[in-house]
Amino acid sequence: MIRNTKGGRWIFTVLAASAALTAGCVRSVDADDLPGVYRNSDTGAEVALGSDGTFTVTGVSPDEYIGVGGTDPVDFSGRWEFLDDRAGSDVVYLTVDAGGVDRIGGVQLYPTGDGQVEFIADPDAPPSLTLTKVDGS
Repeated sequence: MIRNTKGGRWIFTVLAASAALTAGCVRSVDADDLPGVYRNSDTGAEVALGSDGTFTVTGVSPDEYIGVGGTDPVDFSGRWEFLDDRAGSDVVYLTVDAGGVDRIGGVQLYPTGDGQVEFIADPDAPPSLTLTKVDGS
């Protein structure tokens, strides 16, 4: 039996175009490029990723990094680890040692590959806070 493949070709074309567009948006992240200071110019929030694996976060509200806890900025610090696409996307995992909201042990920070990192409090929403790497850091 011969079937009409016109619909099949259309679907293939749409899928191929989608894959090409998606591939154009994905940027490779190199762990060696991550250390530095990232800042949001609107809020003054800052994330410093040290080359020694430590981090400090200043002026970021719990609502921005975990989606609950309030809008008052807090500071926290600890150790960071680059998870390199192990969870479906590149993630910098921040293990919180001091500060922040007491009920958390870690926070995810998403590098975009273009000198920015993002906190995404709600996975179904746009980033809750984007920070750009400061020149010279």
